[in-house]
Amino acid sequence: MNRCASALVALPDAAEAARHAVAQVEAALGGESPDLAVLFATPDLMANARGIAAIITAGIRPGALIGCTGEAIAGTGGRADRAPALALWAAVLGTRAPEPFALRPGEGPDGQPVLTGWPPHLDPAAPGPLASGDPILLLADPFSFPPGTLAGHDGQAAPRTVVGGLASGGRRAGDHRLVIGEEVLTAGAVGVAVPGMRAVVSQGCRPVGPEMTITGCRGPVITHLAGKPALERIREVVAGLPGDERALVGPGVLIGLALGTDAPMLAPGDFLVRGVAAVDEATGAIAVGEHPRLGQVVQVQVRDAASADADLQRALSGAPASAAGGALLFTCTGRAAPPSGTPHHDALAVHDALGGVPLAGIACNGEIGPVGGESYLHAHTATVAVFTRD
Repeated sequence: MNRCASALVALPDAAEAARHAVAQVEAALGGESPDLAVLFATPDLMANARGIAAIITAGIRPGALIGCTGEAIAGTGGRADRAPALALWAAVLGTRAPEPFALRPGEGPDGQPVLTGWPPHLDPAAPGPLASGDPILLLADPFSFPPGTLAGHDGQAAPRTVVGGLASGGRRAGDHRLVIGEEVLTAGAVGVAVPGMRAVVSQGCRPVGPEMTITGCRGPVITHLAGKPALERIREVVAGLPGDERALVGPGVLIGLALGTDAPMLAPGDFLVRGVAAVDEATGAIAVGEHPRLGQVVQVQVRDAASADADLQRALSGAPASAAGGALLFTCTGRAAPPSGTPHHDALAVHDALGGVPLAGIACNGEIGPVGGESYLHAHTATVAVFTRD
């Protein structure tokens, strides 16, 4: 049976914070060395990332250790929004050993930036039946994470389950720290393939207005929706919304692309949500940052605190507390608090929904998780890696 432990420590000295966290985790695991340990810490503490990693390695002797910088750190039952803070999460998985790896910035054959260092059997760009492989936990630097990193060999989203996020708290390239074992990187990504990990994704939106079919598209551009220029059709939908919903659309329109099904009466979890990145007033075309397909169903989406809360509760309902042993949370730095006003909403919601399991997480500059069976990089999203009890 899997066993997890976590510690959230708010102390100004990195070494002292690490020792406190190690002591708490070691006690919770009864001195047993975990197969996997995950570290999240604020930038001020991660200035001594190498020292923190050395203390953790010597203290609990994890089979694999990865970690990254976060501007806000979550722990069991809450979140430390003010620096300094450190969270250490660990698990005795009771399965084969997890496979850690480090990815470094490089250049592809076409001269475009890529991350190199994928183990061949884990690389999303490698041809083959990757969907059946172990899920991946991935932590990355936002300044050096190329947009196409999660694309499969056919250019589509990664068929393997990938969960994680982009580090936060830094203002420029080189500010973030990524940890793998006792090694510290300032760019690229670190990851680990973990048997039995499950993913929960909440994009925090709800669909409004009618469902529409794409009747014209090329690449990332939708030219026509339901037989009319896409921009014209979107404007018609927004104009026809009730006043409260129209106000939520704001300056940036969100579009949901139905994935896995084109059936009527789609639910929030059936959509991949993307912002309209650009419009062509002359032709009425819109760019959505993905590659939509002819005949795909789309729907305008809105996001507010209430819809974010409702969607997170919906997503978590698919991960019953009785099966959960621990969780890692990746939530957007910009996610608004719900009407209750608490800044710890996502961490508390996961804590309550999963029965108070050991939890750690960070506020991210981008969240990674699967929608419709494929993995994407998201924004304004909460993704959760859930580790089952057995």
